[in-house]
Amino acid sequence: MVRIGRFRSDAARDTYLRAYAAMEGLWPVPSMTADVPTAYGTTHVRRSGSGDGLPLVLLHGYGGNGLYWHDVVEALAGDRALVALDTVGAAGRSVQRAPLRGDADYGAWFAQVLDGLGLGRVHVLGESLGAWHATLVALHAPDRVASVSLIEPNGVVTRTPFRALVRMLRFGVNPTDEGWRRMSEWLAPGTHPTDAERACMKAAQGYRTAAGWARPLKDAELASLAPPLLALYGERSVVSEPYAARRRLAERLPSAEVEIFPGAGHGVRGQVPDRVAARVSRFVARHDTSARVDR
Repeated sequence: MVRIGRFRSDAARDTYLRAYAAMEGLWPVPSMTADVPTAYGTTHVRRSGSGDGLPLVLLHGYGGNGLYWHDVVEALAGDRALVALDTVGAAGRSVQRAPLRGDADYGAWFAQVLDGLGLGRVHVLGESLGAWHATLVALHAPDRVASVSLIEPNGVVTRTPFRALVRMLRFGVNPTDEGWRRMSEWLAPGTHPTDAERACMKAAQGYRTAAGWARPLKDAELASLAPPLLALYGERSVVSEPYAARRRLAERLPSAEVEIFPGAGHGVRGQVPDRVAARVSRFVARHDTSARVDR
């Protein structure tokens, strides 16, 4: 069913925006914000950093927003601008006005955001559900993507295990504080969200999302991905099947780079943020030169 993301009530919206404002204090570097109009509504953008490298656009995971990248922004912004988006159709400060009717619409939305910011080609980094959105951008707006990096792209290269889906659905039915704790320990062991992050994640439950869900790419889709691709996994991920994903990428997209972080889970970025940021930084830097001529 096609629908438009929205808050369940004015009270839910107000609660979320208060939590969002509190979370802004976690952003560690100077930033500028803008609300970019697109055919699908306005997209809230936070921009930090500068340098000669092509900009890096950040796409957050389910229940998140652009602020959730605060722990790696300094490391990633060493020689380039970072552009963190609140994905349209998800909880955040973006406001959806028209539905995203299919996969290609994500490419159109993304291109319109770049146009509104005056940007040409960019690198794209997505995490979890944001990795799915980054994949759609790479498929449907490849001329705007210099490279695409995916952190824990569950459900994109391989199917999310059925047992994991069942557990997440059970949590969604009754999301108690104890349930939040157990879900966090299961999905992202070793990570410690701040009080502001927890409050914002809980407040996001007051939003009826329309940001879609990941599905495994067909063989032809995977093989057709044009931008250079980096996929990062946590070895102990309960939702991504990292070794099966590495085998499939080797078969269908042998140019892809894959790294599996030992001991880490789905929350690999939160567990080893410096290592993840360094790996992404090295990858995008190698693909700056070939893309700069089209900038």
